[in-house]
Amino acid sequence: MERVFIKDAPKNLGQKVRLMGWVNSLREHGRVVFLDLRDRTGLVQVVFPESSPDYERAKKLTLESTVLVWGQVQERPGKAENPNLTTGKIEILAESLTVFSLAQPLPFDTKTDGREISEEKRLQYRYLDLRRERLKNNFLLRHQIINFLRAFLTQEGFVEIETPILTKSTPEGARDYIVPSRIQKGKFYALPQSPQQYKQLLQVAGFERYFQVARCLRDEDPRADRQPDFTQLDMEISFVEREDVMALNERLLIEIVRKIVPQKKIQEIPFPRLSFQEARQKYQSDRPDLRRDKNDPNLLAFSWVVDFPFFEKDKQGGWTFTHNPFSAPQPEHLDWLMKKENIGEIITTQYDIVLNGFEIGGGSIRNHRPEALKKVFEILGRKEEDIEANFGHMLKAFSYGCPPHGGIAWGLDRFVALLANEESIREVIAFPKTGDGRDLMMGVPSEVSPEQLRELGIKIVGEKNEG
Repeated sequence: MERVFIKDAPKNLGQKVRLMGWVNSLREHGRVVFLDLRDRTGLVQVVFPESSPDYERAKKLTLESTVLVWGQVQERPGKAENPNLTTGKIEILAESLTVFSLAQPLPFDTKTDGREISEEKRLQYRYLDLRRERLKNNFLLRHQIINFLRAFLTQEGFVEIETPILTKSTPEGARDYIVPSRIQKGKFYALPQSPQQYKQLLQVAGFERYFQVARCLRDEDPRADRQPDFTQLDMEISFVEREDVMALNERLLIEIVRKIVPQKKIQEIPFPRLSFQEARQKYQSDRPDLRRDKNDPNLLAFSWVVDFPFFEKDKQGGWTFTHNPFSAPQPEHLDWLMKKENIGEIITTQYDIVLNGFEIGGGSIRNHRPEALKKVFEILGRKEEDIEANFGHMLKAFSYGCPPHGGIAWGLDRFVALLANEESIREVIAFPKTGDGRDLMMGVPSEVSPEQLRELGIKIVGEKNEG
């Protein structure tokens, strides 16, 4: 007989079923053992009367042990019904018990929401922490959102394409994680901060509408609510202007809220728009929290911030980009870019989407003209040979009939956290790291063996190494 999930047990009234799951609770009343059995779909009461052949074994079970129960689905006595459970009108009269794994005492209670437990301990035992109802609901929400956006974008003519994880170092505002090549000793790959260059090259390739639920990695300094590896919804579209990209994404965000979290209320549709200067002057922030009632956990105040400066001065007095070197300037400022004039006044086509005071996405119309993209790198102080070595492949690709294109990337972790009313993105990432990048469960970062280092041709500076 096939396994029956607990949520479907009431459909089998009067029949015998095989249920599998975890022991959620145990109690004895007189000569009866009551076991609450839990699987991913729900909770059900299992009854072991003294006449059951496995009565004594049931008494010796421990919480969170995994078991198989064979028994008959029957109605509970009227006064024993539990209105708080979807299975509260039935119970399982057990006929046999199989113990898959007898659990040792847990390091903490998984029945609470977990907020009373130190985060370090929760991350150390994350596989247990994930058993709690709050986190389970967070990941069901995350799944629903990703499933919905995939269906929506496919309906809109997008193609989901995976891009490489081993790639070339790119200047995107953070340090790269680098990976040594064993075969090409002394040379390195970089892990992608984003799929930026690849998604633009896919537009050159003619796919026109690309998206990806993309893993991104950035070697940033410790920050409380950042992760070394995180997830983006990444998209790029050919033959569009700024308004096209913004309209599509606004529609997608509205539909996600309406279909997946209908209890939430969007404060204003269409989303209000603010220029960078207006946001800074009026709210002292380029990601303002526009909620009229900040005590309402179900209020969502989306807004767009546009008209960002393209360049700003760095600490050394040179120019650096504010968002992305691959962005295009506003059309009226293209001439300034080409002549490298009024650099501090050039406005980019960047647009950010903000939700309740957090930036959840950002994008721009891209610089699809190779000569204009080269000017950006010149303004950034790159030498000719450096531009060719690092970006020659992009400049060459753009010379073969590159469509005008633009895109956006959402911080998917942050978006899900906001919809789940969670303060930290770690609550919606299955196996997150601490603020300083440690995985307490796996014990990384960690040392590797001298043999591995020798094979890669690497020597640790300042330490004894026989390589």
